[in-house]
Amino acid sequence: MHMMKRSSYSDTVIKMAKAQGFLRTKDLLSEGIHHETLQRLCARGVLIKTGRGIYRLSKADASEHITLAAVTKRVPSAVICLLSALRFHGIGTQNPPDVWIALKQKIAPPREKDIPIRVVWFSDASYSSGTEKHTFDGVSVRITNPAKTIVDCFKYRNKIGLDVALEAIREGLRKKKCSPAELFKYAKICRVANVMRPYLEAME
Repeated sequence: MHMMKRSSYSDTVIKMAKAQGFLRTKDLLSEGIHHETLQRLCARGVLIKTGRGIYRLSKADASEHITLAAVTKRVPSAVICLLSALRFHGIGTQNPPDVWIALKQKIAPPREKDIPIRVVWFSDASYSSGTEKHTFDGVSVRITNPAKTIVDCFKYRNKIGLDVALEAIREGLRKKKCSPAELFKYAKICRVANVMRPYLEAME
């Protein structure tokens, strides 16, 4: 009877992993499934641990954006932004080792040290504007759109470098990822319109 119950738990975990892509330990605990089940499935090579409290099927086909999905699964309120969003949209030459995420102001950053992230905080207006939703590995991921990403680069130019922001605006316009009007729209929201205006005018 005990073995049948263990098998039932394992089957449930596998079904959830297939449906959701990633599993969080705390979600499984709420279903009455304990750590021992996860440990057994990892030992059998069915699951792999991708971070603290995060698991996925070992044989699942992973997209090239699996790291973005894993970070979002751990930090559901995160918006992928700045260098990571530039990389996603194919703007510029940045290839950051960490995933850049935005959180609302006054939201505490994740305490776990094993997540490869850099955190910035957006105002409510900035956080709620200019995002797209994409699904990778069963996870819905929020990412700033090209225009908002470029504007954020100017907003946080002291963190990432003005050269990165300038490359982003040149590449974004050259590749027609966005228009000057879109850039001004988000520049006003992020309060960097005066900063960006000379660069936009020089590129007209």
